[in-house]
Amino acid sequence: MDMDGVSSKRPRAQEVVVETPGSQSSLHRANLERVVRAVRLAGSLTQAEIARTTGLSAATVSNIVRELKDGGTVEVTPTSAGGRRARSVSLSGDAGIVIGVDFGHTHLRVAVGNLAHQVLAEESEPLDVDASSTQGFDRAEQLVSRLIEATGVDRSKIAGVGLGVPGPIDVESGTLGSTAILPGWTGTKPAEELRGRLGVPVHVDNDANLGALGEMVWGSGRGVRDLAYIKVASGVGAGLVINGRIYRGPGGTAGEIGHITLDESGPVCRCGNRGCLETFAAARYVLPLLQSSHGTDLTMEGVVRLARDGDPGCRRVVADVGRHIGSGVANLCNLLNPSRVVLGGDLAEAGELVLGPIRESVGRYAIPSAARQLSVLPGALGGRAEVLGALALALSEMGDSTLLDGTAPGVLQAAAPAFT
Repeated sequence: MDMDGVSSKRPRAQEVVVETPGSQSSLHRANLERVVRAVRLAGSLTQAEIARTTGLSAATVSNIVRELKDGGTVEVTPTSAGGRRARSVSLSGDAGIVIGVDFGHTHLRVAVGNLAHQVLAEESEPLDVDASSTQGFDRAEQLVSRLIEATGVDRSKIAGVGLGVPGPIDVESGTLGSTAILPGWTGTKPAEELRGRLGVPVHVDNDANLGALGEMVWGSGRGVRDLAYIKVASGVGAGLVINGRIYRGPGGTAGEIGHITLDESGPVCRCGNRGCLETFAAARYVLPLLQSSHGTDLTMEGVVRLARDGDPGCRRVVADVGRHIGSGVANLCNLLNPSRVVLGGDLAEAGELVLGPIRESVGRYAIPSAARQLSVLPGALGGRAEVLGALALALSEMGDSTLLDGTAPGVLQAAAPAFT
């Protein structure tokens, strides 16, 4: 996703590059779509930011924004940038809605947002991880319907749905691979299941990738184009953003940082190998270390809370987990050289108790130049990262031509191009 633009020195010749040469109307159409895409992905941009992001001249952007505003596709509001007056451009609040659905370890969370990146309604409810996929999707359908009714938005305005699941998705087939969190769902096709219930386009991805999207659009990843979102929960996964886009790999399994080997003689991992990072950091392996002193009802959230309150055993465990995660992050630094790592999940609430040890390991094991360029931050969105990422996924998969043609649900048609 092109969230933070490109250099203003980009050659202006890009304004006239179209696949079908010789047509001014084709050029105009391409520039319209370029502006709409930039605004759609960012939520809102000033006209100067649109010019930097698209490579179009300020005069061209001004004319296109005026045309889109007259057609009801965008809204323009006064704002300020750098202490100077500016105009903020966003898609019309009436242009349509998107829905985010996130299946987590113990919850189902749904959010409804508009195309201006405003969350209209959001709700979470407990989910039995042993429930069947049919029961899970029935619950999701019910919660979506309840939220749409609460917002008063017409269902015909649903432009798309983003869906997050805690497991790898095969890129070609859309099938959910093996997952220890929802084992009864393995082999299902989540996008097809939900699409059949809601009757609208559904786009699916794993929860770590959606966490990365959410933090990149709304949270601690804003303004960077290369980052890794590390989620530590029942497992350990990473969402990788390279050059502003989620990198999934040809089979959809990129980001399995939890299965980097730290100790060839270590505990046997669920993947069958020994000493994976997950066996030193995931909740299922960490919590038993404290059961003799803290009981069997302890959760990772509880460990973090006790660590923040000064409990020595919990502080030690959190620090150890941080050092192990840092070893995995150091490998990422050496391979991909990201500029930022964002830590999500319950563990992020430990703040410097875990972030300090992560940075310590990165400084020890990563190439010095890569370590110097890296910032390690806690996620800003908490448990909402994945569902907001699902909204961002739905927004990113929309077609800009439908917004201009008036074929998207509830969308007003833009004014006819001046050159036709």
